[in-house]
Amino acid sequence: MRKVLIANRGEIAVRVVRACRDAGLLSVAVYADQDLDALHVTMADEAYALGGDTAAGSYLDISRVLAAAARSGADAVHPGYGFLAENADFARAVIAAGLTWIGPPPEAIEALGDKVAARQIARAVGAPLAVGSDGPVTGAEAAAFAAEHGLPIAIKAAFGGGGRGLKVASTMAEIGEQFESATREAVAAFGRGECFVERYLDRPRHVETQCLADGHGAVVVVSTRDCSLQRRHQKLVEEAPAPFLSGVQERLLRESSKAILRAAGYLGAGTCEFLVARDGTVSFLEVNTRLQVEHPVTEEVSGIDLVREMFRIADGQQLGYDDPELRGHSIEFRINAEDPGRNFLPAPGTITAWRPPSGPGVRLDAGYGAGMTVPQAFDSLIAKLIVTGASREQALQRARRALAEFEVGGMPTVLPFHRAVVSDPAFTAEPFTVHTRWIETEFAGDLAESGAAPGSAGSQGGGPQGDESGQPAGRERITVEVGGKRLEVVIPAGLGTGGPGGSGGNAGGPGRSAAPRPARGRASGGPGGSGGNAGGDALVSPMQGTIVKIAAADGDQVSAGDTVVVLEAMKMEQPLAAHKDGTVSELAVQVGQTVPAGAVICQLRG
Repeated sequence: MRKVLIANRGEIAVRVVRACRDAGLLSVAVYADQDLDALHVTMADEAYALGGDTAAGSYLDISRVLAAAARSGADAVHPGYGFLAENADFARAVIAAGLTWIGPPPEAIEALGDKVAARQIARAVGAPLAVGSDGPVTGAEAAAFAAEHGLPIAIKAAFGGGGRGLKVASTMAEIGEQFESATREAVAAFGRGECFVERYLDRPRHVETQCLADGHGAVVVVSTRDCSLQRRHQKLVEEAPAPFLSGVQERLLRESSKAILRAAGYLGAGTCEFLVARDGTVSFLEVNTRLQVEHPVTEEVSGIDLVREMFRIADGQQLGYDDPELRGHSIEFRINAEDPGRNFLPAPGTITAWRPPSGPGVRLDAGYGAGMTVPQAFDSLIAKLIVTGASREQALQRARRALAEFEVGGMPTVLPFHRAVVSDPAFTAEPFTVHTRWIETEFAGDLAESGAAPGSAGSQGGGPQGDESGQPAGRERITVEVGGKRLEVVIPAGLGTGGPGGSGGNAGGPGRSAAPRPARGRASGGPGGSGGNAGGDALVSPMQGTIVKIAAADGDQVSAGDTVVVLEAMKMEQPLAAHKDGTVSELAVQVGQTVPAGAVICQLRG
């Protein structure tokens, strides 16, 4: 390998750029329209435009990604995570183009990326399993499964991961709506909507194994991880090694993981995920056939650079080691553009202040910096703070210090939650009592709504302002595209018409339908996604997003708490509920329309 195209964005693309530099490889970034000035674009050796302002029109478009690879002269492709990382057709297309695919074989992606097929492999090798459907199901079949096996059930995207396309139904009445929502999220995130169902274990821990497999028959478990702190079935805090496991449980996790990957003919980095029930029962969940967001905690306790190991494996080299001996303890905190005081509502906007922590045991993997815009169209992850200590106790002590130092201005983030959880006995005690639904059901932290409302003045805007360009007075740096390739040009001040940061912060983009009028005053949406306008008749959107479902029509009678519309923002669906009883009138939106924070959705009269 000589030049690697990174088929992704954000912090994972930055992470791979750095690994390329360490390994002496050239890096190629690709970008959607609103990522023109993104950090991964400016850090890579070269960058090429994909066009489009949605995932489907850019990072999920195989033909555009491969065209960029051809134009750049790249000889290898690293998919990162999400987008096309677990798409066997993409892997085949990369290989057919004569490029090195830095990932598992397409056949292994199909065998394990299909969650139903992965369950069949797990069953064949004797891994522990909760009861589930034998294949993708319809909504009616999901209801029949619940009637036979009991509630709650998990409805899961068959070709996805990362918590997207995963919904839990606790009553029979919820199954239809949750199935529809899981299907929509799966299509938006992965391009396929098939879903299967399984029994959902109550109050489980989420434990996983980070694995590497080479082309010479070696499979190692680099470390275990615990990822139980989640909201909307998506991880917020992860740590390695997974604490408070018995020797029997750890052996079962490691042996099952190796057997599953060997049976699938796996190659590269992958993660086997499990649930550990309150009674200690272990149940296989799925395999993520890619690098995980939380891979840094494994790197910190093992001393192994997982991205560079992926390079070595793709190059045909042997791992040359067994399960490594671990050192210390590491905890990762995902820093997302979300407001924890408003039920973790997504909050796209522009970063006006950026003061990251440092000091002993602190690592920061970031995809943004000061002046950069976090767009509505993509994931809410801004950065990952990884804190390591000689023990779990020391890691928590350092985490309290690092989180107190960390400042992000211009938009809400989940930092207040992290600061609260590292002092919560449920998480800090030995053993802890957190589980995958603990945040929604038991977390008692008093998190006020952020003062920086998403979409408000000062939290939207362009990209970097160029005040750290380092150019002499009388010069300015501008970004241009020549034949679709991104170039930076230094010119006399005032000569350029747009200047840097031309990508703007309007996530709606060109061609969108006109936004509804904004409401006067701040949206008062609280936990659960309710809207409202200071108790008035107007139901307003608490965030910027795209309407994916309209559940009521003009003239309908609704009660407080009834869903009126469903918004999708930053790859997550958020029901917008009526804030009062009333009759729906002046419904001002349609499916597919992008609305800003504070937009009036309808009036609730009476």
